[in-house]
This record gives sequence, structure tokens and C-alpha cells, in this order.
Amino acid sequence: MAKTDDMALFVQVVKSGGLAAAGRKLGLSPASMTARMNQLEHRYQTRLLNRNTRHISMTEAGYRFYEACLRVVEEVEAAEAVFTQCEAELSGSLRITAPSDFGRQYVAPALAAFSEAHPKVAPHLYLTDGMVKLVDEGIDIAIRLGNLPDSNLIAKSLVSNRRVVCASPAYLAKAGHPAHPDDLLHHRCLVMAWAGQVMNAWHFVTDKGPITVDVEPAMICTDGALVRQWAVEGCGIAMKSWWDVRQDVLDGRLQLLFDDQVRGLSLSDTESVALQLVYPGRKFQPRQVLAFAQFLMDWMEKNEKTSLAYVSGKSPQ
Repeated sequence: MAKTDDMALFVQVVKSGGLAAAGRKLGLSPASMTARMNQLEHRYQTRLLNRNTRHISMTEAGYRFYEACLRVVEEVEAAEAVFTQCEAELSGSLRITAPSDFGRQYVAPALAAFSEAHPKVAPHLYLTDGMVKLVDEGIDIAIRLGNLPDSNLIAKSLVSNRRVVCASPAYLAKAGHPAHPDDLLHHRCLVMAWAGQVMNAWHFVTDKGPITVDVEPAMICTDGALVRQWAVEGCGIAMKSWWDVRQDVLDGRLQLLFDDQVRGLSLSDTESVALQLVYPGRKFQPRQVLAFAQFLMDWMEKNEKTSLAYVSGKSPQ
């Protein structure tokens, strides 16, 4: 077998999550898949995968080899596409992950419109407020909020964004408007939990400098969409991404509090908190991936035009 064939097979094993699943896609029996992987590991005299009957995971060497194989496979595909890409329809899989709330409100409808225009593209949308390892999970695009910690990934700004504190008119009519961030200590606060950590340290900038308010959580959830729903239903005050609550604010279901003072959930947060498209660190991206990335950016630009006043921290006239 050509080395490029073995590289393509290894990429398929990782993306499929196992030898049997990859074999079904490639038309090979489990025994043939096992033999091919054994030959590959024997050739390089190193273990690439940790395997058991139900699960595989890459070793450190396997992870480095996978990224190298991915680049080779993509360059081969790019070379072959030179002859057909002008005429060919977009096709192939498109694996996207996004935060729960943002994904439901923006990515899902954009993806539906994109899929209607390009029916040969097979989209997979994974909504989670947790951190997904793009390479391990075979993700093509991630939408992420905040700074990018992994230098092996490529980020592109999707839209202007910031953190906001908000509550429903009904809650504020019942509990009163907090006049200072410290007043949040006497209010019901709706708090996100992420990676096992309760995000109840809310950061602000006041006339006297930056302050941190350790709010007492009245309700906690790992799903950002549910935190927003609780806020709309009058359960308390929440800190959210602007884009999560944008439509609720514009429609009057939520009101912004301390709008020129909010910084975020981290000491590193500034007035602007990144909302980014993130790719694995590859030189080439499949055509359908690049096409959807541009489609989503255009989609968000249309939405942004209706909310520039709020994003800049000013009330609409």
C-alpha cells in the first residue's frame, strides 16, 4: 500500500472514532483494519493508538502523526480539486461545534439556510458550552467565546461582542434595580458552571477602578441557553454574552444593567470579549468549510447592523 493510502486510512480511523467504524466507511473488514494499523505502527516502530474493544485514543506520537497525515491528505485533495472545483458543487461533511445559546439562535438557522443552498453538504452541529478538542473530535469549525488559549488553532473574528448583565422587567419591578455592582450581593443571580467551576466571580470597572463581585448563585446551570431562559422568565439577574441576549434586549424581554461597567467572568476580560471562528491548524481547509465560514460571517454581519448601538455601549436613539 502507498504511504498516502495508509495516512488516509489513519485519518479516517481517528475521525470515525474506531477501526470498525472506519472500516465500514472504507469497505474493509475489522480484521483488515486491524492488520493495516498493525503494519502502520510496525513501520514506524511506535504506538499510534491506544485501543480497546470500545474506544480508541491517540498517543502523543499518534496525535503528531495525525496532524501531519491530515495536512498530506488535504494537500492531495486540494491538488485533485484543481481540475474540478470551478464546476463542482460543494459536498462532503461539515462538522461544527458552538456554544449552546449562540448555536441555537444563530449557527443553526444559518446552517439550515446553507444546507438548503448546498444539499450535498452533510452538516453535523454539536452544541456544548464545554471545550471540545477539535482535532480529537474531527471538528472543522468551532465558534468560541473568549481568548484563544491553544496556539495550534487558527482564529478569525466572527463579530463584535461583549459581556452584559441583564434581568427581565418583571424581576426588576419586583426586586428593584441594583444601583451599584455590589448590590448584586442582595439579588438572585443566575450563574453558569463551566468545566466544573461555578462562574460567580463577576468583574466590573467603576469610577474607583476594577472590582470583583462574588455573587451568591440562586440557580446554577451548565447550559447557557437555560440561564438566558431563566432570566427572561424573571428568575434573577444573569451575566451573558451580548449576542446571547441581543434579541431579548431589543424586544424588551431583558434590560441591561451597569452597561458601561461590565467586563466579564475573567480578570483578563476587557470591554470587548472575542467571539471567534476557530479552525484546526491546517494549511488547507475543505471548500465546504471555507464556504460556510464566509456564509456565517455574512449572516452575522446582517444581524450586527441592527444592534451596533448596543454593541458600542450606547442606548439606541
